[in-house]
Amino acid sequence: MPASADGIGKRYMGREIAGVMGWQGAGWLERPEREREERTDLLVAALQLRPGDVVADIGAGTGYLARRIALAVMPGGKVLAVDVQPEMLRMLESMARQAGLTQVKPSLGTETDVKLAPSSVDLAVMVDVYHELAYPHEVLGSIVRALKPGGRLVFVEYRAEDPNVPIKTLHKMSEAQIKREAAAHALDWERTVGTLPWQHVVVFRKRG
Repeated sequence: MPASADGIGKRYMGREIAGVMGWQGAGWLERPEREREERTDLLVAALQLRPGDVVADIGAGTGYLARRIALAVMPGGKVLAVDVQPEMLRMLESMARQAGLTQVKPSLGTETDVKLAPSSVDLAVMVDVYHELAYPHEVLGSIVRALKPGGRLVFVEYRAEDPNVPIKTLHKMSEAQIKREAAAHALDWERTVGTLPWQHVVVFRKRG
């Protein structure tokens, strides 16, 4: 299809896929007001992390969330911070090192595969990432393979149902659309958390 101003001209399950924010926009991820706007503290609490968990932050960017998750999985846990842009991973590694967070492990994925070992992850999370995946079915399949049996996958997306969320339309997703796309994989919906100001937290569990 012809690409819209914010899309790539490719549709999946009835929606146009949004364009990816490049590494040049890293400052948006680290903006000082992000904690207030998105309440990342409530998000980390909603993930119900435990010491020793292995968490995959898919589309980790600069590691803003990965650094916060890292504190919640200690002692003994680690965060596999996956991104497809080497420039983002270099920034992520530098910031994690400055913070002394050796449990954050940068990992380079591809457009179709997160490149994580099968059955190695307790929880995978994507924060404002899934709607930008050029190959959503393939990437989601690779995440599911990386989850341990019974592992959890969490979509965090700006709420399309709420016109007051000040984000461009293609960069939002409805809860119904998230569930529709997850249903193509071995995932069962577990719960949706509505405590964040602008975003859904939609939690699925891998069958088995």
